[in-house]
Amino acid sequence: MSYHGGEFDVIVIGAGHAGVEAGLASARMGANTLMLTLNLDAVAYMPCNPSVGGPAKGIVVREIDALGGEMARNIDKTHIQMRMLNTGKGPAVRALRAQADKFTYQHEMKQTIENTENLLLRQGMVEQLIVEDNKIRGVVTQTGAAYHAKSVIVTTGTYLRGKVILGDLAYESGPNNMKPSVNLSYHLQELGFEMVRFKTGTPPRVNGQTIDYEKTEIQPGDDIPRAFSYETTSFITDQLPCWLTYTNESTHELINGNLNRSPMYSGMIEGTGPRYCPSIEDKIVRFNDKPRHQIFLEPEGRNTQEVYVQGLSTSLPEDVQHEILKTIPGLENVRMMRPGYAIEYDAIVPTQLWPSLETKKIEGLFTAGQINGTSGYEEAAGQGLMAGINAARKVQNKEALILDRSEAYIGVLIDDLVTKGTNEPYRLLTSRAEYRLLLRHDNADLRLTEKGHNIGLIPDERYDAFVNKKAAIVAEIKRLEKTIIKADEEAKKVVEEAGSAPMKEAVSAAMLLKRPELTYDHVTRLAPATEKIDADVAEQVEIQIKYEGYISKQMEQVERLRKMENKKLPEDLDYMAINGIATEARQKLAEVRPLSIAQASRVSGVNPSDVSVLLVYMEQGQLKKVTHEEPTEASG
Repeated sequence: MSYHGGEFDVIVIGAGHAGVEAGLASARMGANTLMLTLNLDAVAYMPCNPSVGGPAKGIVVREIDALGGEMARNIDKTHIQMRMLNTGKGPAVRALRAQADKFTYQHEMKQTIENTENLLLRQGMVEQLIVEDNKIRGVVTQTGAAYHAKSVIVTTGTYLRGKVILGDLAYESGPNNMKPSVNLSYHLQELGFEMVRFKTGTPPRVNGQTIDYEKTEIQPGDDIPRAFSYETTSFITDQLPCWLTYTNESTHELINGNLNRSPMYSGMIEGTGPRYCPSIEDKIVRFNDKPRHQIFLEPEGRNTQEVYVQGLSTSLPEDVQHEILKTIPGLENVRMMRPGYAIEYDAIVPTQLWPSLETKKIEGLFTAGQINGTSGYEEAAGQGLMAGINAARKVQNKEALILDRSEAYIGVLIDDLVTKGTNEPYRLLTSRAEYRLLLRHDNADLRLTEKGHNIGLIPDERYDAFVNKKAAIVAEIKRLEKTIIKADEEAKKVVEEAGSAPMKEAVSAAMLLKRPELTYDHVTRLAPATEKIDADVAEQVEIQIKYEGYISKQMEQVERLRKMENKKLPEDLDYMAINGIATEARQKLAEVRPLSIAQASRVSGVNPSDVSVLLVYMEQGQLKKVTHEEPTEASG
């Protein structure tokens, strides 16, 4: 028997990295929100790598902050180390990465949730959804509580029918021996959702007191104060180092000799694992020509001796893991505190979602995070934020917020999922973004703060500061364009010191800044500003002037794409009734139901010729004729 637990606008199932962003966004936008989680002690838990950011992912964290999300603020308060990666490369690939104090990260996020108006955090396992006429009405928990809501967001991570695998041992479990969610997975299948089985894994954790750091290479944090959030003004200075060591021939021989005991190769693991984060067994087999692989030793927090052995993810038996560790320099006498393991879990096929992350089958039901086939805390948080925004806007009868591929890595992520789907746990990479020169770490606020303010997640005070920053950038660029620098002795000296070609004639300060060797500081020695220019303004001025040609070309491409995005397709278009489209393309289009010609062009199996046919139908006004009509004979 169920009992009435309460009425809400939005219910969030799960409180991992997707769930916390979804719940906070929804509540902050004024929706009365309930967040249900299996275990209150696992809010924002980091079952895998205790870090935030890195290539592409770090930019997502900045985007979350620019839209008004929480991850950036939370890691800025709780990290033990911060580093900017790829500083020797161009701005499009620079990425911030923080080592987290995983326990403080959890506690701070839980406290933020508990202190947020309109948000109720409650422990409970959701086993069923209440659905009427293909619309979500609420959820029912294991204890029989029925909570009603107009929107529901499922963010169950790796808990859906979770199964931990370690050697020949396998048992139902969520991450780190937490309780799995079994009945909800079966219920989603009963509702008609197509599910897939994915796998991820973790390495062993070891006692830091038993590591011989003399045999490893120190990896310190940056001396320069850095932050993910645009709001952060105080910085953590007492950073902890990470350490680098390597596998060797002995490690590889031991792993190869025990492959018969690996569940990956014995057939025990059914789920597909992430290609870009392989287990150590997979690395040894796939890259058998490499004599060694990097192993990073990463502290899990300030008040624990647990150290995460990054690069050694494995599901080999526990006794083999002990032996593997002893072959690695610095770990010869190490004591393992937790063994590594693989975890299998259910995910939904993400082409069953609209770009808003609302499901196509059930109105008002949203999904976000690893249930959508992604891997990584950052990918989960980005989806959770968007699902929370759109669930709240759905309740408020407002149009969904959908980010273009040219506006954000979050837009690339969601478009890839809902348009192309994924055959393995999806990971964001810079190579997935065709406009990555526009989607940089440094300009996330310029791209997204206005949107965050418009939807009510960026307060007026922060927005005003952003508007002032934008105006300062424009003013300084104009000043440098108008300021002429003569080829005098001082200018020649500055240019020579920078290692650039000699100046032969007077040029504008902006033109001089275009030279690769010259920085904003060089140029302003010759053309000083009358007022103090903030460092983040100076950074933007330099990048926008230096890369103006490349940025302009990408903006032209974006404008061409925008015309395609503006060519809207009806949701209920009967693709099987359109002559001239290949059979595979018709089937894929019918499955994905793209919302624009641009999205249709990105669907796997759809060729340019198929898109041309759609354009012809659109231009001739024939699309209305093939909406809800009986299919006709079409060419294959």
